[in-house]
Amino acid sequence: MMLLTSETVPAGASRLFNAIGLGRLDIGWLFVVMLLLLIAVVVLLVLTMRRYSDLKYRFDRFMMGKRTASLEDRMTDLIGDVERLKQDSKAYANDIDLLFSKHEGAIQKVGLLKYDAFKEMGGNLSFCLAFLDEKDNGVMLNTVHSNTGSYSYTKRIKAGKCDIDLSPEEQETLRRATENA
Repeated sequence: MMLLTSETVPAGASRLFNAIGLGRLDIGWLFVVMLLLLIAVVVLLVLTMRRYSDLKYRFDRFMMGKRTASLEDRMTDLIGDVERLKQDSKAYANDIDLLFSKHEGAIQKVGLLKYDAFKEMGGNLSFCLAFLDEKDNGVMLNTVHSNTGSYSYTKRIKAGKCDIDLSPEEQETLRRATENA
């Protein structure tokens, strides 16, 4: 790079412009371009400030609730509500488990069959009734009606089976009860 002296610099030119290869550039045009760039920057700055102002307004509105409660206060309240709901949910789950364990032994399935034990009676006055829990444990009640009287028999049912032989009517009643699940 060569340093220019005042004798080698043309009139109206700058040593700096000559040094970077722009010695023939008119300074007036440079100022016009710089002025246009400055105007563009100012316009962009104004647009950015306007956008910032809109965002700030929306943010301030968002941070203030309906009753002028801040978003932070509202979120703190909601987090507290969620924690209480979690505790309540655990308590309810325990209650539900307790109810299920108590309900397990309750009568849940019922089977009924009316039949004519002796063909001469008519009217299907005899009946067989089964009461079973969730695990098919329970009791079978068979009442036989005849000309001489009525007789009732009970049989214990465990897991859908009986230790004593069941009559066809009792087997049908047990089937009906287990299908009522």
